[in-house]
Amino acid sequence: MLENPPLARRTEPAAWPPPVRPAETCALCERTVLRLTEHHLIPRSQGRRRGHKVAELPTVMLCPACHKFLHRTFSNAELESEYSSLEALRSHPDVQKFVAWVRRQPATKGVRVR
Repeated sequence: MLENPPLARRTEPAAWPPPVRPAETCALCERTVLRLTEHHLIPRSQGRRRGHKVAELPTVMLCPACHKFLHRTFSNAELESEYSSLEALRSHPDVQKFVAWVRRQPATKGVRVR
């Protein structure tokens, strides 16, 4: 009895190299970076206390460095009461100083925020 030869297997397309993501612009420092994170202008915890749905809270897309800086500099209560808009954030002297510094950093460099 003759055996059938094994059938050729279909292989999945190669996952390497990974697809190139389009570069995006940070709303605060205006650098073009590969990855952005969503920052809630009114923190989720504060918004829920006020009875708002998290999906309805205003957000902006920030680079990881700017996002970390904001949360290390301001408390959630401050972010809600005094800095709930992009303009208010940009007007703070510490934010202006940080943005001026981070704009000089290459987008590919991992920026450490203290």
